[in-house]
Amino acid sequence: MAWTDLPAPTRRRGRRPLAGLLRASHPGPSVAVTGFAFAWALLGAGAPTGTALLVAAAVLAGQLSVGWCNDWVDAGRDRRAGRATKPVVAGLVGRRLVGLAALTALAACVGLSLLLGPTAAAVHLVAVASAWAYDVGVKATPLSPLPYAVSFGLLPAVATQAVDGTWPPPHLLVTTALLGVAAHFANTVPDAAGDARVGVRGLPQRLGPRASVVVAALALAGGALVLLLASPRPTGPTLADGLLGVAVVLAGVGAVAALRPAARRGREVFWGVVGSAGLVVLAVLVG
Repeated sequence: MAWTDLPAPTRRRGRRPLAGLLRASHPGPSVAVTGFAFAWALLGAGAPTGTALLVAAAVLAGQLSVGWCNDWVDAGRDRRAGRATKPVVAGLVGRRLVGLAALTALAACVGLSLLLGPTAAAVHLVAVASAWAYDVGVKATPLSPLPYAVSFGLLPAVATQAVDGTWPPPHLLVTTALLGVAAHFANTVPDAAGDARVGVRGLPQRLGPRASVVVAALALAGGALVLLLASPRPTGPTLADGLLGVAVVLAGVGAVAALRPAARRGREVFWGVVGSAGLVVLAVLVG
């Protein structure tokens, strides 16, 4: 369905800008990333509650800016792809207002990040800049996984730099970077047909939906194994070890299942990949 095929009332009437802005912010990923940043700051970096809340506020502002930037930049592409559920295409909110919200959230992100200290601010703003780079053009190139790896990989360092000016262990940065790569490949699967119609040719689109699920599963398994093998631990197995072991198994099953002919677009194993990612994140926090 093309943009011109949408009924006129959908395009021109029924504006609900607040609801549209909420939907355009990509609330699910924004809340998930912010929740992880807060939990990691509190449990992993040992931040005081006030510092952890400030980390969460800075990360939330950055996530909102990235989500709104995505819908602002992609408005025309979403119309051509017939994505009538997108708030700008559905007429809930105007593209200009979404762009203004993106720039406002970016300004808030800069201010909040600076309150964390210069190094923490620099780390976070590099992560946010990487995500914006994805939105404004890298997503359509073979380098599309790189911004996800950079942005997710740097996330744990924001809190540790804010608390005591240190870096997290390298294996943790590798694990979160691989989680970002997995998220990128898995996220393209439901939109594969629409992306093909508008010529988005990131690396997942070039590989195809089935291969994207396989890559996502392998990235998750790799991240879990890095964390499992490199993390210091007491003599006996830990809860984190058990979570990571289950995550590796789930990711492996997802990769194998995605190769079967029945898994035409990877949807049958998509939630298994998501579950594996959740277990890796939980292991990071409890470990």
